[in-house]
Amino acid sequence: MLICKKWFGLAAAILVLVAANSARAQTYPARAITLVIPFAPGGSTSIVGRAIADKMSELLGEKVVVDNRPGAGGTVGTKAVAKSDPDGYTLLLGYTGTLAIGPSLYKNPGYDPRKDFAPIGMIGNAPNSLVVHPSFPPKSVAELIAYAKANPDKVNFGSAGAGTASHITGEYFARAAGIKLVHIPYKGTGPALTDLLGGHIPMAFAPIPASHANVSAGKLRALAVTSTVRSSLLPDVPTLIEAGLAGFDASLYYGLAAPAGTPRPIVDKLNKALRDALASDEVKKQLGNDGTEITPGTPEDYADFIDKDEKKWSQLVKASGVEQE
Repeated sequence: MLICKKWFGLAAAILVLVAANSARAQTYPARAITLVIPFAPGGSTSIVGRAIADKMSELLGEKVVVDNRPGAGGTVGTKAVAKSDPDGYTLLLGYTGTLAIGPSLYKNPGYDPRKDFAPIGMIGNAPNSLVVHPSFPPKSVAELIAYAKANPDKVNFGSAGAGTASHITGEYFARAAGIKLVHIPYKGTGPALTDLLGGHIPMAFAPIPASHANVSAGKLRALAVTSTVRSSLLPDVPTLIEAGLAGFDASLYYGLAAPAGTPRPIVDKLNKALRDALASDEVKKQLGNDGTEITPGTPEDYADFIDKDEKKWSQLVKASGVEQE
């Protein structure tokens, strides 16, 4: 009898919780929502985040306010969202650098990408580009690989900094190609491209939105893009897979996530708003201009992707020997 009473008490509590979550979702959102972008304003993450925030504000009937919180490769803002109330009013712009690279790169990032978030949905991906100075002899990836093998430890590549996606992509490329490259870290993509344009380094890995104008002007030469398909901004440039590196994929993926424990009805409502936003002409245009390929999906799709992406990049980070405090 005592067991029955306990069972009925538990069942009643669950029903009350389900009813409360359902009621909360029906009135959600009742105030402004904060979208944390864990990087400084002006970069590709801000472009993607603001495009999504503006359209979702319109669709949800409440303002989605962008809050840029940079620091420690994006882990500061990401950790803040992980520790926020799971009520749907604090969201995260998820990114490969924070959910796939950061957990292995930093000794204590302060969050677990699988356990501390409720994935809402994927937004899309943007590849890096492998760009070289026009004076650099190799005219193709095959020629670059042959050149590097003939000149071991003498070919430098620039990145946005130690442990950044562009750095790990360079290490990934060298490993896949069976060559040795010397990494030159900079404090951001801008300084790296400035030195590349000046001929101080021969090559770099850089986001396509940052490089394609100089490629179009003939100031840089693009040898490849790091995604599995060609970029709409550089349609004549082959992928590294086409260049002979089977399975190579170093795209940077964006998505939306909430703190773990956010009620499923709220997650579903946000997923619908996100997918509707991604289907709109204005968001397609904004993200297309930034070189982002839109890839919407369910919360489960994004959860599976986070798991697979973290496994892949953690192996690459460990292989690179890079670790940040």
